[in-house]
Amino acid sequence: MSEKPLNKEMEDLEEEYYQISPDILLSFNKFRPPLNIFRLKEDVIRLVPFYKVGERLSKEMGEELENLVQLGLIFVSRADHAVYVKHISYQLDLVLMDRHLTESETADIFQAALTRRMEEFIEQPVKAVADKLVADVMVLTEYLWQDVNRGKAISRRVHPKHTLANHSVNCGFVGLQLFLQSAPDIKHDPKGRQALDRLALGLFLHDAGMSKIPAFLREKTQTITSEERQKILKHPLLGMEMLAKLDLRFPEVEQCVLQHHERLGGSGYPQKLSGADLSVPGLLTAVADSYCAMITERPYAKAMTPKAAAAALGGDPKYDPRFTKQLATYLINTKQM
Repeated sequence: MSEKPLNKEMEDLEEEYYQISPDILLSFNKFRPPLNIFRLKEDVIRLVPFYKVGERLSKEMGEELENLVQLGLIFVSRADHAVYVKHISYQLDLVLMDRHLTESETADIFQAALTRRMEEFIEQPVKAVADKLVADVMVLTEYLWQDVNRGKAISRRVHPKHTLANHSVNCGFVGLQLFLQSAPDIKHDPKGRQALDRLALGLFLHDAGMSKIPAFLREKTQTITSEERQKILKHPLLGMEMLAKLDLRFPEVEQCVLQHHERLGGSGYPQKLSGADLSVPGLLTAVADSYCAMITERPYAKAMTPKAAAAALGGDPKYDPRFTKQLATYLINTKQM
């Protein structure tokens, strides 16, 4: 990447293009990059085409491209953002190396990558697939740890339609923002990073047990029978069994999985815990889980507005007021009222 300061012309240029780093270039196909590439003509501060999608780079052009990238002279168009999102989402750790993406663009990449990982895990909830999901969640927590204020942009990426994968991602993004708001001094806590990592895993995996419930039952629009309801009520326990098989039995993760349907007065399930018996991760996940369910379009229910959902939870004594208040703050901070 070029280290020299940008003048006004370069600032204007980078509103429409972003610079490619050597790490990003190495992630492209060597002879057929996935998007159009432009070269900067420094004398006139203008970009000219270098490579067009569908063509093939010669060995000489490939070597020239590598040299130009080292000099900070290669760019791609922000108009190709969707292509770039898809490409980087398959190698998520690259977002930590690309300093030219905006927070909004990075949030798009995290949403695409983690939604796909969750879909893969739900389809095949085995350790090899779970390990890939865990690795990508750790990229997210590293990104947030570098600057906790980035959580606002991430938490705006809420899927409007309910699927099990979409719901898990929504809870991960919203729940992490609630946590970061409630722990402003987390960077000074010796165990802060561990708390962030484990809570993130718990939020993304809180509904893992639902992957063991048949899809037709999860998406049923008719009234469920008593027997069907009993099957659904077992999903936190099924999730706990899965954590053991996946070697993810951290206390905070278990609390998110087992307690996200428990309520303060003891009316929840599966253990009917109440008061001091409930953990902070469990209480936070309960708020995130209910909120994210309420604001998405489900087969059996219309979506509520974020403001209405937050107000409903804030007025419900079954939920911890610490986190329902954080939910209201989240809506104000992310302009979703």
